[in-house]
Amino acid sequence: MNYSPGVLSVLPIFYIGWSDSVLSPSEMQQIRTHIQKAPQLTQEDKLLLISWTDQRNPPDEETFTQWASTIAEHGKSLSISERQNLVELGVKMSSKATSANAENVFQSLEVKASIKQLEQLLGVNNSYSKVSFYNAIFPENKVEINESPAFDSNKLQAELDGPLADLKNRTKQVLKDEIFRVPTDLRDKDKLRLLILDQCRELGNQGFGAYAYPTEHGGNNSTGGSTAIFETLAMGNLSLLIKFGVQYGLFGGAVFQLGTAYHHKTYLEALGKMDLAGCFAMTETGHGSNVRDLETTATYDHESRELIIHSPTQKAGKEYIGNAMHSKMAAVFCQLIVNGENHGIHAVLVPLRDENHEELPGIKVLDNGYKMGLNGVDNGRIWFDNVRVPVKNLLNRYGDVDESGNYSSPIENPSKRFFTMLGALVGGRVSVAMASNTAAKKALDIAINYALKRRQFKTLSDEKETLILDYPTHQERLFPLLAKSYALTFALETLREKFVESAELEDKREVEALAAGLKSYASWHATDTIQECREACGGKGYLAENEIPDLKADTDIFTTFEGDNHVLMQLVAKSVLTEFKQEFNDGGYMAIAKHILKRVTTAWVDTNPIAIRNSNAEHLLSEEFHQQALAFREEKLLFTLSDRMRSFIKKKLNASEIFLRTQTHMIALANANVERFINDEFVKHLAKMEESSEKEALRLMQQIYALDAINRDKGWFLENDFINGDKSKAIRKVLVKCYRTVRPDAAAYTKAFGIPEVLRNAEILKVDEERYLV
Repeated sequence: MNYSPGVLSVLPIFYIGWSDSVLSPSEMQQIRTHIQKAPQLTQEDKLLLISWTDQRNPPDEETFTQWASTIAEHGKSLSISERQNLVELGVKMSSKATSANAENVFQSLEVKASIKQLEQLLGVNNSYSKVSFYNAIFPENKVEINESPAFDSNKLQAELDGPLADLKNRTKQVLKDEIFRVPTDLRDKDKLRLLILDQCRELGNQGFGAYAYPTEHGGNNSTGGSTAIFETLAMGNLSLLIKFGVQYGLFGGAVFQLGTAYHHKTYLEALGKMDLAGCFAMTETGHGSNVRDLETTATYDHESRELIIHSPTQKAGKEYIGNAMHSKMAAVFCQLIVNGENHGIHAVLVPLRDENHEELPGIKVLDNGYKMGLNGVDNGRIWFDNVRVPVKNLLNRYGDVDESGNYSSPIENPSKRFFTMLGALVGGRVSVAMASNTAAKKALDIAINYALKRRQFKTLSDEKETLILDYPTHQERLFPLLAKSYALTFALETLREKFVESAELEDKREVEALAAGLKSYASWHATDTIQECREACGGKGYLAENEIPDLKADTDIFTTFEGDNHVLMQLVAKSVLTEFKQEFNDGGYMAIAKHILKRVTTAWVDTNPIAIRNSNAEHLLSEEFHQQALAFREEKLLFTLSDRMRSFIKKKLNASEIFLRTQTHMIALANANVERFINDEFVKHLAKMEESSEKEALRLMQQIYALDAINRDKGWFLENDFINGDKSKAIRKVLVKCYRTVRPDAAAYTKAFGIPEVLRNAEILKVDEERYLV
């Protein structure tokens, strides 16, 4: 096919445009308008090119093959650098085809600018598209180009690390020390536990254990700093992380948050250095999530001024208690009975062992043995047989027994007292959420960088097999998870801030609900991400030497400890419903009017054909669309759930039956609430940044996160007429284009996680072989 010089000038761009881009009808119209104004094109050229812009009737395979062979034939005499620049390639091809007697207009700046603008309109001005094009057209000269990332990884890391970057860096420096190495082949639980015990003590000696405690007891009075340390420790051995959390966060946190001056003075400094090893004895064999109905009792004996701690049944034994085999003392959660009256759950410090580490009378501790993971943590079961402790061992911030033997509490309502006490321990969920995301980042670092080395099948060249990260399926598997880890980072930073602020608040319900939602979302994210990364690494991902098996085994429990995720998400839904109800109670007629207006607005969006059908890429990538879509889903789920509950109430159903009938609806609302919050926090962070390449890199992550959230729940959005089928397809295609944009900088995105080289112990990252960035 002999194309005119004008057509040749833009042929490479059209070739990529059809093979690599997703364009909406409005964008195609922009391209047609541009073609009409292009100075180098004849009227005949314009008609031909415009005929190639009909997405309902795209160029057939024969035409596409003609384009490729024409470009290859004209490009033979050009240098490699000229072939790699689409504008220069088009100009050289058209100049070569121009008659010697004719004026060569194609070298003019005006023509080059016009071709460059068309390149931008077609969305093919990214390096990955150009490399793919070059490799396909000129396979005999195939090259893989090492280009500098589009952003500075160190600056991006600074955005991720946030205001506690210095403390995180200090924690990394400590973790780099040889004392914190754990041999991959150390699988004997008893030897591993002793190593982890020594490491946990060393962290205490570094001052990390007591970081949240008051300065007068050896701490830094920084709960936020304590969560940053925990978040960063997750880059290392996870048994050490959990042992650290049990000793200093759970046991120490119970003494600090539930105790008073006597307990702080007596125990905090010793336990902050692990001179006093302790455990957090809440969960029982018969009761996990249902803490209110624990069976263990603490009965007050006024004559001796003692509490009698007792496990009335076998299933009342404390189960899966971390640090149980090494502890000298336990913070035991039990029913406090004073003068025959049960005052609900309280915590009591109960000695377990003597100075020779022998169990004290009435104490029975059994080892849980080997587990799926975290075998460096000594989990055990504990029973109490009428064990007596002084009444002063009662952690009495929220409930006490006076000298006369009478119970008193600053919170009169038993239910409110119970939830206030548990709310004081919310730091555990905050920390687990952050550690979950760190573990996901570590898995992504392994899988993405391995995919930049591993090659399979000669799809782009006869000389070299293709990097597996160049396969769209691989990008679709890993890049949404990468974006989710980025998005979670900023949401978790907000959670940390709210957690710190809540220390001064009596009502902690907002931070409790937020911690419950983000802990669930982040731990599910870790589980899903690590599994996907395992599969993405093939057989190599199954080898212990490549860390992923331990990441998988060690984090799997994150979804059920510190609260079962499904139970926690119901707590989130109840919080959203309570807030919704409170708006009505506080707002009177104005609140009702606002509610009706919201319903009308929602209905308008439901039926607005422009909103439903708008498949323009600029619209789909906009923050406004993302926020509108995610807010719409949450609001509609809230309205429909509240309507269903109101209907059931009118039918005289009891509260338990209503809960069972709407449970899955509540989980859907909670997930919508969490994803909307995560996206909002990402957008807020972007708004604070100055324009820069790092902001653009983060914006791309935000776009992928939001569109992926919509795409994963497209069934709901289609059912509720927020989008139509064409828009759903357009979202999927725009996501694919976003993945291609991430591809050249994938390694740089993982580098910004800031994982020290000494903690990147996967052997597949250490193999000395060529490493290509694109």
